[in-house]
Amino acid sequence: MRQTTKSAGEKIVKDIKRATRRQYSSEEKIRIVLDGLRGEDSIAELCRREGISQGIYYKWSKDFMEAGKRRLAGDTARAATTDEVKDLRREARDLKEVVAEQTLDLRLLKKSMTGDGGDQE
Repeated sequence: MRQTTKSAGEKIVKDIKRATRRQYSSEEKIRIVLDGLRGEDSIAELCRREGISQGIYYKWSKDFMEAGKRRLAGDTARAATTDEVKDLRREARDLKEVVAEQTLDLRLLKKSMTGDGGDQE
């Protein structure tokens, strides 16, 4: 009976920890990794202060170094989110419309200057 209570209690604690687990932004991860690389404090002290395990720190550090290595090697491709793709397509369409309007205006201006309505090419 006591083991069941302990097991249920552990489950509750794990659920609470899981629900309250902090999510770190990429900027926060980079800041923490750079703090560790500076070496002003030990990694253990840094991890205690930031509330993360050393394993998490070293994983972030490895990911940071790998990303830097790929970038320096020339691998600049990245996965774009759907919203980014939609925004870029919308911007490209708008720019094409502007170019088309300016081309039309230029042709009309050329025709008005020549007076004959023909192209001078």
